[in-house]
Amino acid sequence: MTRSASRTRRTGRMLQVAGVGAAALLALSACSSDSDSSTKSDSTKSGSSAKSDKLSGTVTVFAAASLKESFTTLGKDFEKAHPGTKVTFNFGGSDTLAAGITGGAPADVFAAASPKTMAIVTDKSDAVGTPAVFVRNQLEIATLPGNPDKVASLKDLTKSGLKVVLCDKTVPCGAAAQKALDASSLKLTPVSYEQDVKSALTKVELKEADAAVVYKTDVNAAGDKVEGVEFPESAKAINDYPIVLLKDAPNAAAAKEFIALVQSPEGQKVLTAAGFLQP
Repeated sequence: MTRSASRTRRTGRMLQVAGVGAAALLALSACSSDSDSSTKSDSTKSGSSAKSDKLSGTVTVFAAASLKESFTTLGKDFEKAHPGTKVTFNFGGSDTLAAGITGGAPADVFAAASPKTMAIVTDKSDAVGTPAVFVRNQLEIATLPGNPDKVASLKDLTKSGLKVVLCDKTVPCGAAAQKALDASSLKLTPVSYEQDVKSALTKVELKEADAAVVYKTDVNAAGDKVEGVEFPESAKAINDYPIVLLKDAPNAAAAKEFIALVQSPEGQKVLTAAGFLQP
């Protein structure tokens, strides 16, 4: 073999090796790029998932007027535990709230003061699942501070000249009061029927009435503005309070967590402190 031919063959082999090396480097670079891309993609997906799991937005709760103080506290606790959320409330007579929900009012949660008013919503298939009773409430007589009229029993409310206020019979507190009166075979004509328990209590606070039949929780919340008088017939007219997620809830995820808070030991502690009874 000539020296020239030998040199040509060695040069060819060197170029071939160099080509293979370059191809290997390109392959490694491609793998590294794919790996980085995959990692970034997975990281993005993971971050997106974590973000979607975080609660946000407004939770709208329709709740019986007697829940105002305790639910307002729970709403603040919820917002603190879930930054980025806001809990708004519509408090009122349970029958009025139920009518609003069946009429299309946007809401996430309904907490009623009786199973009967909750049925207005569930009968229209506007709720998700079965309502859960989370507390119970008992009636009490609210009188003027110092109880100047010496009201000591339900029968005393029938005294001539005594101005008594009741909740409307369609409202849970009114239905319960009527049940207690019927159990005692008493007839009482109030000076007015109010659309929710807070309105009935306000009449006494403003001294527009001498007494009102309300819930123990409302007497507790009023502090020294009124004086409470217990009566045994109230034990026969205790109301169960059910709560439920609504079918067209705009913020179902957060609504479920609010209901969970209400039913939790922490939520029950707030409700019990307000005077509610355990379910």
